[in-house]
Amino acid sequence: MTDAMTRESSGTHGVGPFIELLEIEELDENLFRGSCHAGAPMRAFGGQVAAQALTSAGRTIGKDRLVHSLHGYFLRPGDPQRPIVYQVDRVRDGASYATRRVTAVQRGEAIFTLSASFKRPEESRERQRSMPPVPGPEELPDPFLTWEQLAPEHFARATGFRSLEMRFVPADSPGLPAEMPGVPQQFVWLRTGSRLPEDPLVQVCALTYLSDLTLASTTTLHLQPHMLLRTEPPRITLASLDHAMWFHRPFRADDWLLFAQRSPSASDGRGLAMGEFYDRDGQLVASAVQETLARERPTR
Repeated sequence: MTDAMTRESSGTHGVGPFIELLEIEELDENLFRGSCHAGAPMRAFGGQVAAQALTSAGRTIGKDRLVHSLHGYFLRPGDPQRPIVYQVDRVRDGASYATRRVTAVQRGEAIFTLSASFKRPEESRERQRSMPPVPGPEELPDPFLTWEQLAPEHFARATGFRSLEMRFVPADSPGLPAEMPGVPQQFVWLRTGSRLPEDPLVQVCALTYLSDLTLASTTTLHLQPHMLLRTEPPRITLASLDHAMWFHRPFRADDWLLFAQRSPSASDGRGLAMGEFYDRDGQLVASAVQETLARERPTR
């Protein structure tokens, strides 16, 4: 059986297909319902909440318009034990662009808001930043195998994360851009652990999920390793405050994408991280920016 066929049928690490993480139920016109797994203990994973909110918005748009940007605010921790209702407001339908606003609700309170813009594709001149020369994902170890050995109980609970694949590029890899003083950086290859439908909306929503995996940790790399590689108690309290993305070119989230990330600022208990997604051909396909709550926990 080929690798593609294996990934078609199930998640890489023995869980269900990634597409299940995006599934929502239509309750009524402009009203949807979904459920999200935990990211931090007892908190719904923000990337999945944002991805389902974007899925809800996309269900109210014709297939002739594609997502080009989103802006989201995390207002309250989501409860992974309860369903989330997504209320869609059809703000505008213009000749080229359309706008949707989504409010994610639990227990009658908003936990997340999303504004998303869609447009019809058009031809124009192109330019982009070049992709940094980094080792390919095939040359790098699977961090989940290490995590499973070092922290089997934590790994067993991370059912959502086990339906994707990631490879961390070592900081001393040849060809990496020099790290600027005060600007920690990291480079991670990401893809879903199973094949996805051709639908561009599905691909964009999957990347929205993936984009929230490592941006927050980029702001605190100088203090602690990434959460998926850590086995000791965290020294920092991290939580996404807001999240924005721009989608530049077509891509597949079930093929390897390089996420080049840097954090230019940390202050006032907040950290800012920026990231760029490149496909294997070096095309810049999307950009992301996130502000994160980053508080050091008091030592006893």
